[in-house]
Amino acid sequence: MKAIDLFAGCGGLSLGFQKAGIDITGAFEYWKPAIEIYKANFNHPIFETDLSQIEDYSIFSDLQPDMIIGGPPCQDFSSAGKRNEDNGRGNLTVNYAEIVSHVRPEWFVMENVERILKTQKLKDAKKIFIKAGYGLSEIVLDASYCGVPQTRKRYILIGKLGEIDHFMDYYLIKNQSKTPITIYDYLGNSLGTEYYYRHPRSYARRGVFSIYEPSPTIRGVNRPIPKGYVKHNGDAVDDLTKVRPLTTKERTYIQTFPENFQWLGSKTELEQIIGNAVPVNLAKFVGDCIQEYINDCKQKKVKHRETVLEFKYA
Repeated sequence: MKAIDLFAGCGGLSLGFQKAGIDITGAFEYWKPAIEIYKANFNHPIFETDLSQIEDYSIFSDLQPDMIIGGPPCQDFSSAGKRNEDNGRGNLTVNYAEIVSHVRPEWFVMENVERILKTQKLKDAKKIFIKAGYGLSEIVLDASYCGVPQTRKRYILIGKLGEIDHFMDYYLIKNQSKTPITIYDYLGNSLGTEYYYRHPRSYARRGVFSIYEPSPTIRGVNRPIPKGYVKHNGDAVDDLTKVRPLTTKERTYIQTFPENFQWLGSKTELEQIIGNAVPVNLAKFVGDCIQEYINDCKQKKVKHRETVLEFKYA
């Protein structure tokens, strides 16, 4: 199955879907620092394209995708942003839906922050998908139950032409792990520290974490422990001399990028790019669920529509 990646960033979604056995034939992104990283790590082309200004949809359809994947920028929805869906970037979710509806691949996958569920933009996008003939499955996944050592909640919307709604729910739920994966589970003692600092959004929140728990969400900010930091009741250790922030490279591991992935650009750019990325293993989890659905349908292992309905209303 061939796919193209819109709003591709540095390639977390692309790499995860590749690992799930899906052939990425092209990607589209507008931020040059992210494009340079993508180019360094993939053999297929990435096109510098403003996806808010599309008039000719042949640039996508010429690649003959069976699937479109993408994570429209989420800053206007994010709890880390100003939460104003009308600032401009929120419109990119609708732009994504319009591209999908014009190209009409058999499949699409859209990733975003959990807060998109509260927005009108998502409702507008879903109307476009439904009018184009897609059945929809949607779920909020906690990445720490999907092979990522990080508590990162992300909204996933999967569409398939001519399918019933909720068609993927069974797979997306049953394939999650029973317990969250910790940094120690994923990386062992390779960080050389048991405790690390992650700068909180406010000092009412904890800032010190242990490798024996999932990391909090990797954001685009990575700061050292400030002088005079006052210990929070929830901090994982009292002795701050044992604590340091994670390095830029270590943050890529928690985003489940492989060690040989190449990173280019300034530290400030890299921190933002890493924080924006879709964790590779989260993307692979979704791709694997889709592949399992396809294989089950081909082999007629289940009466699929009946299974979905039984699962949904059990």
